[in-house]
Amino acid sequence: MKQPLFTGSATALVTPFRADGSVDTEAFARQLDFQLDNGTDALFVCVTTSETPTLTQEEYDALVRIAVEKAKGHVPVVAGAGSNNTARSLELARHAESLGANGVLLVTPYYNKTSQAGLVRHFTTVADQIQIPVLLYNVPSRTGCNIKPETYQELSKHPNILGTKEANGDISSIAKTLALCGDDFIVYSGNDDQVLPIMALGGKGVVSVFSNILPREMHEIASACLQGDWERARHDFLNWVDVMEALFFDVNPIPVKEAMNLMGKAAGPCRLPLVEMEPKAKERMIAVLQKHGLL
Repeated sequence: MKQPLFTGSATALVTPFRADGSVDTEAFARQLDFQLDNGTDALFVCVTTSETPTLTQEEYDALVRIAVEKAKGHVPVVAGAGSNNTARSLELARHAESLGANGVLLVTPYYNKTSQAGLVRHFTTVADQIQIPVLLYNVPSRTGCNIKPETYQELSKHPNILGTKEANGDISSIAKTLALCGDDFIVYSGNDDQVLPIMALGGKGVVSVFSNILPREMHEIASACLQGDWERARHDFLNWVDVMEALFFDVNPIPVKEAMNLMGKAAGPCRLPLVEMEPKAKERMIAVLQKHGLL
């Protein structure tokens, strides 16, 4: 039986930028304090929500180091190391390990999408050559590449492939994965709005965008699921599901950074090719945040 790297709610952290486009490390440190003070169970840094493709290696290093120092071993730090180039993914994974990360997150290759056999070779090549656990990330809406349950079953046999952040949106497929893999594979929800059904099926938590703005609330939802208090989990989830939805009114992480800025959390702008939130979508999101007294 594989042990989870964490249970509960992890935050897929945004990267705050200054107006001149540089990384705002001071704002990032405050963001980490906010997360840790509000019960977040793991920190995911330099992942998709972090705009990692736009970061230099020096910026990547600085963000991982700050997160590791802030966490101080109290919660795990997982660093993104995904690429559509296996050699580059291995390089990033080794680098994250050297910086003190507790695990790495590997998104499926994008554009050169590969086959299911290629996915097995890609992920095992990295997992074979590092000591820290590997979590996979399946988000076919963004990569065009989907990990099938049978492929998860094969990957679950690798001792260093711990589990997945699953965001394929297909609950039936996720149920099949859990049935095939059992205790040899840990599944985390990669979609905020599917945390309840995935955890009801046996998932161990969520890697959340929503928790960038409301970490305590997502921690409490996940905790209620883990405790089997489904009535409380359902009540709290349904209370916040419209906010979760509003944070995807535009391309992630545009809305969540806009919400953070509106709430005084200094996320700054996105880097190109991401641009400002569409005005109508922003108006809709503001109305949802105001409904909950967040603005």
